[in-house]
Amino acid sequence: MRQKVWSILPVVGLIALAACDQSSDAEVNRVLQDVNVIDESNLNDMMLTVADPNEAVTYFQRTLASNPERIDLQRGLASSFIRAGRNVEAVPAWQAVVANPQAVTDDGVELADALIRNNRWAEAEAVLDGIPPTHETFKRYRLEAMVADSNEEWDRADSFYEIAVGLTTTPAGALNNWGFSKLSRGAYRDAERLFTEALRHEPGLFTAKNNLVLARGAQRNYDLPVIAMTQIERAQLLYTLALTAIKQNDLTIGKGLLQEAIDTHPQHFEEAVRALRALEDNRA
Repeated sequence: MRQKVWSILPVVGLIALAACDQSSDAEVNRVLQDVNVIDESNLNDMMLTVADPNEAVTYFQRTLASNPERIDLQRGLASSFIRAGRNVEAVPAWQAVVANPQAVTDDGVELADALIRNNRWAEAEAVLDGIPPTHETFKRYRLEAMVADSNEEWDRADSFYEIAVGLTTTPAGALNNWGFSKLSRGAYRDAERLFTEALRHEPGLFTAKNNLVLARGAQRNYDLPVIAMTQIERAQLLYTLALTAIKQNDLTIGKGLLQEAIDTHPQHFEEAVRALRALEDNRA
């Protein structure tokens, strides 16, 4: 009997070791899978931020081909199209995301954004109309304001811009858009105030600087505002002021501003030189 017990023990030991090995293999595989998921997640994030946009498109297209139902990859592809400036392709990509059963409300906002980038304003408005009013985000209201602008619904636009600005800690872009809306309506003082506010939040935003100069020039104020600017920016802003003056038939002022822009620019300022030559030829 004792012999039988001893003969059984090695077998039991082998079974235990085998079970142990299997358990270890399973654990190792699980850990490796977790590591792969983390690595892939990190790679996806890199593709959406620091990678070349067109390379990111290729990466997400290739990865999505093997996992067509994964909404994170669908979002990655759609976002990469936007980053790459491939706005036409971005629309069906975001439509695929919205059609996914796992889609969330923000996906609809992104689709509306893609439609606006393609000047498909009516479709964008329809998408935004389908988003619940309880979804109160900066991007949603910024897009609502832009759609209202396109419809010349000025009161609605102002209301949406005001809400959007209050929902972000970085409102410079929205303030600049709002200012441009005011500029297009001829509300130059309001536009000047909004561009100035945008620059308070983001002093390096050149589009706001240029728009501020346009708003001042439209009021026949041809002095540069007291804002931070590089020498090249100063020359470009003087050029913008000059064109504004010429458009308003203040030709002598425009000529002087063009010459100042040429003298200010640290390199050859071809556009200003050409404009000055054309002005002089027309007056000859």
